[in-house]
Amino acid sequence: MGTSGGRGDRVCRLIGLVGVVAFLVTAFSPLANRLNQWTAVPPELEPSDAIVVLGAWISPAGMLSTESLRRTNYGIELYRRGLAPILVLLGGARAGGPTEADVRAEQARLHGVPADAILTEIRAHTTREEAARVRTLLRSRGARTILLVTNAGHLARARPLFERAGFAVHPAPSDTYAQSDSPETRLELMRVLAKEFVGWLYYRIAGYI
Repeated sequence: MGTSGGRGDRVCRLIGLVGVVAFLVTAFSPLANRLNQWTAVPPELEPSDAIVVLGAWISPAGMLSTESLRRTNYGIELYRRGLAPILVLLGGARAGGPTEADVRAEQARLHGVPADAILTEIRAHTTREEAARVRTLLRSRGARTILLVTNAGHLARARPLFERAGFAVHPAPSDTYAQSDSPETRLELMRVLAKEFVGWLYYRIAGYI
């Protein structure tokens, strides 16, 4: 009984030690930045039929998250550069607040994008649903090629989903090779990378990509 308990204690200590080492390496080394560069999908900024900006997060009060705002601004920039005639903005609401897509659309109009060039989709809850709903949204317009705007790590999962939906996809990462230069931002980047890996693995096992 004592031997079993001692073995369990050693395992717990080992797990704790591994956790501490992983924390220190992530926070105080270039590991997160190197992994981000390795997993990132490079941009292909080609003229397309539409620009599709995937959803991120919005607060119940209607404040776009940093990532949502980054994607939105990049989509607007691509439109203003003349790379596509249609800007598709996605994202639902939180706790009954305004939808992310509608807040983004207002932002786009304030930056000079005509209202008739903006399409919104507020019902999708996953990247897979986004691909299916964008296919329906753009089918009547004959759009076949898209610039897909999301963060670089997410593109590894999002791109094949939109290709399966029938689009020729030109990746347009909103944060190409962004460098995290503090322990806090490196830890956040690693959290995002881990989340994307788990999401990619789940979609792969489920046969979605």
